[in-house]
Amino acid sequence: MKQVVAAPQPSLPPEGASAATTAAVRQPAAVPDTQRNDAPAHAGASDAAALAALHAGAEALWQRAVLTWPALSVEVVPRIDSTNAELMRRGRAGQTDPVLLAAVAQNAGRGRAGRPWVTVPGGALALSVGRVLEPPDWSGLSLAVGVAVAEALGPAVQLKWPNDLWWRGRKLGGILIETASLPPPVSGRWCVVGIGINRCTPSLPPELAAHAVPPAGLEEAQRSGELPPWPLQRLLEAVGWATLQALAAFEREGLAPSLPGFAARDALQGQPVRLSDGTVGCACGVAPDGSLRVHTASGERWVQQGEVSVRPC
Repeated sequence: MKQVVAAPQPSLPPEGASAATTAAVRQPAAVPDTQRNDAPAHAGASDAAALAALHAGAEALWQRAVLTWPALSVEVVPRIDSTNAELMRRGRAGQTDPVLLAAVAQNAGRGRAGRPWVTVPGGALALSVGRVLEPPDWSGLSLAVGVAVAEALGPAVQLKWPNDLWWRGRKLGGILIETASLPPPVSGRWCVVGIGINRCTPSLPPELAAHAVPPAGLEEAQRSGELPPWPLQRLLEAVGWATLQALAAFEREGLAPSLPGFAARDALQGQPVRLSDGTVGCACGVAPDGSLRVHTASGERWVQQGEVSVRPC
């Protein structure tokens, strides 16, 4: 039977510290008392509303998933440094039962290349899924997860190789995958998949606005009529379920079943692009191993990693 733990709302932990006290979890996580803090006096109604919505979504997701993954914990914390960082800490400490961790707010969230991803209460969904994974080939995992999440959100969501969710050429969300080796006799690796999705369109700080892809939010896409409404509760359940299923399918079958779905949503297909080394060319889909195929002046090149930006025409 699921246990629901009413946790006090902790203050933001210092960077590198854990905030694993759970508010809705199948099995309460063991958290040292030194990591539990009283709620700040200024905690607002938006925090409470977002926390209640995430609790409801966590309960719905757990009920949906428990027969397939009986060891799964679905947890919600009010505030944390980073959901990905927390699950990586747990994996390295030997806590490797499957878990989904969502947060109302995080102050040290990270995107690709360590870029900051700050989550404000109710403004975005921030979650991470951690589990031991042993696929035959790790290539293309972010693409497979991206396809599953995009299909859950709606047909207007596109995918920008290798790990971004786009809407109308703007960044709606992103996926960050981290892994760690495990000691024998455990086979496979500890894998953490972090997902951030904007509900409201955020404002970029001036130092980023000139260079970053403009952001977008689900509410803006909803007002345009291109996506359905996504209240936070339903968003957590849908994205969490899609991610859990994607990881299980990838472990069994690899990337191949996801390639048609990626091709149907490929935001870079036919677009002029510039690679991180300055090479320019035209994106022409992804290869069977998940590499980006780029036509350049010297021939076709398969790009396995690095930054790819859309070059203005």
